[in-house]
Amino acid sequence: MSLKDLKLQHSVPTNTTIDTAIIGAGVSGLYTAYRLTNDANTPLDPNQVQIFEMSNRIGGRLESVELPGMSITGELGGMRYMTSQEIVTALIEDVFKNELDAIEFPMGNNADLFGYFRKERVRMNAWTEAQSKGEKLVTRYFLNEDDIGYSADQLFNKVIYSVLANDPWFMKKYGSLIENPEEYEYSFKITREQWNDIKPNLTYNFKGPYNGLKVNDIGFWNLIKDQVSEEGYTFLAEGGGYYSNTINWNAAEAFPYMVGDFSNAGSEYKTIDGGYDLIAYALANAYLKQSGANIWMENRLVTFSKQATGDYKYILEFFNEHTQTNWTLQANKIVLAMPRRSLELLDQNNFFFNQDTKTVLQKNMASVIKEPSLKILMGFEYPWWKDDFGTLSGHSITDLPMRQCYYFGTDPENSHSLFLGSYNDMRTVTFWQALANSRRKGGNSRKLFTPKPTKRLKAARFGSELLSNQATEVMVNEAMYQVKELHGRRDIPEPYVTWYKDWGEDPYGGGYHAWKANYNVKEMMEYMRNPDQAEAIYICGEAYSDQQGWVEGAFCVAENMLEDFFGLDRPKWIPEDYYLGW
Repeated sequence: MSLKDLKLQHSVPTNTTIDTAIIGAGVSGLYTAYRLTNDANTPLDPNQVQIFEMSNRIGGRLESVELPGMSITGELGGMRYMTSQEIVTALIEDVFKNELDAIEFPMGNNADLFGYFRKERVRMNAWTEAQSKGEKLVTRYFLNEDDIGYSADQLFNKVIYSVLANDPWFMKKYGSLIENPEEYEYSFKITREQWNDIKPNLTYNFKGPYNGLKVNDIGFWNLIKDQVSEEGYTFLAEGGGYYSNTINWNAAEAFPYMVGDFSNAGSEYKTIDGGYDLIAYALANAYLKQSGANIWMENRLVTFSKQATGDYKYILEFFNEHTQTNWTLQANKIVLAMPRRSLELLDQNNFFFNQDTKTVLQKNMASVIKEPSLKILMGFEYPWWKDDFGTLSGHSITDLPMRQCYYFGTDPENSHSLFLGSYNDMRTVTFWQALANSRRKGGNSRKLFTPKPTKRLKAARFGSELLSNQATEVMVNEAMYQVKELHGRRDIPEPYVTWYKDWGEDPYGGGYHAWKANYNVKEMMEYMRNPDQAEAIYICGEAYSDQQGWVEGAFCVAENMLEDFFGLDRPKWIPEDYYLGW
């Protein structure tokens, strides 16, 4: 039996009085339900802990799919975890070790991968190759003299090292944890807990407009431009692969994100055999196997209100997609396991969100930036990229609107191969949205790509779900035009199938989030978990975490919420000294 064979409910529940209503069946909502009903000391009755999800699938922004004709899993959302992230690692490799198989997430070899910037094609190891010869790779970016020869990753580290090394407070307390052992190389041995001491205290000490400001109050774009010029900023934004890394988000939060978590020197990237979203299904199965547990699909929370009398504190109003009717539920606690945009889609005039009276909540909800993200998966009859590379994994980067492509591998049974034709974020998302089939009223529909049978795959394998998730024909044509330019080849074949996902659409609002500058992130994280201390209404998820963009961020916020407000003890499979963040 597959983990994905869940018994999900699509109707209206008959039991409409419960203790805890969890809104959202993403990883934070599923984790919350699992922990509440599996606590070693005081587990709650599963019948009193129910999950409500507005869509027709679980997993939130994790979505793993198999294209027809191949056994390789493609990732439309989150793809991997780091072994230094101890909650997700423990769940996969300990708690659910009989259900989940952890495997390496292959990053490939830079010597085999392309960078294509300003119409110049290089191998991604070109910078280090030149450095090994005592040379500096000169690109078509007009960098400052001191920055020429640095790769994007190295230049990011140089910027961060320079800011840290120029703060006397930091050097006195943490200076021994950073090193510049040789030109181009930097070492940061700072734990997440130490970073959380550094971030609000770090001062920017360079002549210019930001001298003396706290780094927390400077945007990352502002800081990078001041350090390496606007041209250097452009190089980092394009050469780093993600525009989201270099938007004007909180510079202090950007520092640990960019250098990575080195509290565990042996940290590596891993994923789950069969798809990363299986972590969501493992949690759902563990919750649902208990009598009375339910996940109510296609039931959208519309609003909620307080009751002055009765045994239950809140009345929640839902809309059921199947019956096209509204129905109500009574509960004593509400967990909104939702990102920023989903919160904004709830009734903003009820007592909790009221735009006139709840100005602090409204301001704090807006403390994070919604970051658009879009992916186009493609299936090919054979791995054409093998002609270019010695390996079949990793990713190439470009300044073209496709931004990144991943070589996910080949089915050993038939040579069908999986390719992520575009992985883009922020401003490039609008490039593809203009080519997408409009999902908005009044929009003009575009012709969807038509999947094609191969020598080993008949057209009968193309089901209705697959057909509805095809990219548009013009989008595929444009993507292939860019793929050919990136690789410098005209002989690349057309895909036989695609799968398109835009995480900027409602109810997600983006693939991930980033803290804005000028916010006290510690206060924001603590506040958002329980915005009104007089109410038993809680918010959890990746958006308001200190590991944004990671499943671990969602788990840490949920665990903090459960320990602080539900009285749960930390489970044995999470080390007692593991730092959950603010």
